[in-house]
Amino acid sequence: MIAAVAGLAAGLHPAAALGPRPPRLVQTVTGAVAPDRLGLTLMHEHVLVDFVGADKVSRSRYDSDEAFRTILPHLERVRTHGCDTFVECTPSYLGRDVALLKRLSEASGLLIVSNTGYYGAANDKHLPAQAFSESADELASRWTRESSAGIDGTAIRPGFMKIGVDAAPLSAVDEKLVRAAGLTHKATGLPIASHTTTGAAALGELTLLSDLGVPASAFIWVHAQNERDTSIHVRVATAGAWVEFDGVSETSIARHVELVRHMQAAKLLERVLVSQDAGWYRVGEPGGGQFRGFETLFTRFVPALLAAGLTESEVRTLLVDNPRRALGG
Repeated sequence: MIAAVAGLAAGLHPAAALGPRPPRLVQTVTGAVAPDRLGLTLMHEHVLVDFVGADKVSRSRYDSDEAFRTILPHLERVRTHGCDTFVECTPSYLGRDVALLKRLSEASGLLIVSNTGYYGAANDKHLPAQAFSESADELASRWTRESSAGIDGTAIRPGFMKIGVDAAPLSAVDEKLVRAAGLTHKATGLPIASHTTTGAAALGELTLLSDLGVPASAFIWVHAQNERDTSIHVRVATAGAWVEFDGVSETSIARHVELVRHMQAAKLLERVLVSQDAGWYRVGEPGGGQFRGFETLFTRFVPALLAAGLTESEVRTLLVDNPRRALGG
């Protein structure tokens, strides 16, 4: 089974199949790559997080060497399961550390993609002061500068945006974040991955982005599995956005298989992303706390999908083709 999963990246479509415009290069922490280089991709994972709050978060709160030693074996292990690319979704002011990510990428052999943007979920605990005082245009300028000049004084550029909103109706600051993301997309082409736990909020974000002239295909609905009304998954995917079921774990296999099969029946697998939201070296806990590895998708979920009737080609669509299109435009 591991060999079968590792072979899923075989038979990639040529770039010309994506349309007349060439795909945008994807920025990883070790440099830009063509989308066809991404291979088998985990679209939503974390290595290190710090939930202390935007006003207290600091790299002085943890030993990056200890974090590196703790995290690296987990990345090396998932590499043996055929994973090529790891999308790291920890945003700024929540523990994003691109220097650590670069070390981990070079040591593990994984391509790692980091992000720009601000996280407005959790009742704004992780938003810096400027998120409230600045306009959407000013925030977009900040994120666009990271895209062109690099993150935190490094040459490392983001491969996507990570924002977060609370439930609908969207608050004023959440609306501002969405608008800033839309403006940044128009300036950079970066896709927008938004922590969004309800379908109503996802639909609201799509409306705001549409008003700015941003295509639905630039939007990734993160944590869509939390919405129980699967008809909204169909609505969002039919509009052209990405529906991401990223909570795959030992206890959620059946639920996620059901969600994927529903989208298969609706002939919308080409708008679905899957991942685990795993990892989580937690700053402030001894040794980073209990780290959840990244193998379950390969050892349990893919076999369950195949047993439920998906073909290897359809699984490749979920893990290779769709991430390539979502990140590469």
